[in-house]
Amino acid sequence: MEHTPVLLHESIDGLCIKPDGLYIDGTTGRAGHAFEIVKRLGTGQLIAIDRDHEAINEAKKQLSGFEDHITFIHGNYRDLTKLLNDAGIRAADGMLFDLGVSSPQLDDARRGFSYMQDARLDMRMDKRDELTAYDIINSWQEDRLRKIFFEYGEERYSKSIASAIVRKRAYAPVSTTFELNDIILSAIPAAARREPQHPSKRCYQALRIVVNDELGALAEMLGSAPSMLNRGGRLCVISFHSLEDRLVKQTFASRAKGCICPKDMPVCACGIVPELKVITRKPLIAGNEERESNTRARSAKLRIAERI
Repeated sequence: MEHTPVLLHESIDGLCIKPDGLYIDGTTGRAGHAFEIVKRLGTGQLIAIDRDHEAINEAKKQLSGFEDHITFIHGNYRDLTKLLNDAGIRAADGMLFDLGVSSPQLDDARRGFSYMQDARLDMRMDKRDELTAYDIINSWQEDRLRKIFFEYGEERYSKSIASAIVRKRAYAPVSTTFELNDIILSAIPAAARREPQHPSKRCYQALRIVVNDELGALAEMLGSAPSMLNRGGRLCVISFHSLEDRLVKQTFASRAKGCICPKDMPVCACGIVPELKVITRKPLIAGNEERESNTRARSAKLRIAERI
């Protein structure tokens, strides 16, 4: 399936691209956003980063003809400062991070991301990483499984699902996505099986977050990105679930607040000044047409902040 970038026009508009600017696409994927950025550049440059080596190779094909304006980097955006320093970049005019899993990753059964295709449990964005979904399902203690399903998947039947997994693996390892689906289905009430959302969706979200340490990586990126922007540079982040969006919202608000002194102090003593101006007080979401044509867009939220 062809990957369709979400909130494309909103994110590109949010970057306020200058033809001679330097921009970072920290989650290049199949280059949907990157293509729209680079074609607006004159003498400017795009730094295309992705932790998935296959995505980098595909992006190079999609962006053929723009090679003089692009530097590709295989790496994790959690290491943003180091990646940019190693590339000799001191500051950028805009950064975009699309936190979703791309359609080709979901459609490639070998990756084990999708509950719709049978494959070995994996879910690694970067195949150099050691931890897989198979490891978690077959070796983590029941209470730890329950906790990640509840906290990262917001799964209300996390306790019964974790218990069912432990019972099943006592006889044989849970090796594939369809095996895991069957366990989840067996552990939830009949009414929950009839809900529009696939019964496995929340548990798969939780596993993907843990396997790739997505929230940890996001927190580190958000901590470093503002200081790597030029004044007036824009930071655009597209999230797909409430945990990500909450972290982005709170970080933007904190970096926009500045002073942390008690309100009754007559003069600021902390010396902390605001770094960001929040552009989107409420997140931008996809319109009806995009939501109908691209199911990935239904949960997408875009937040934008500007370096001051």
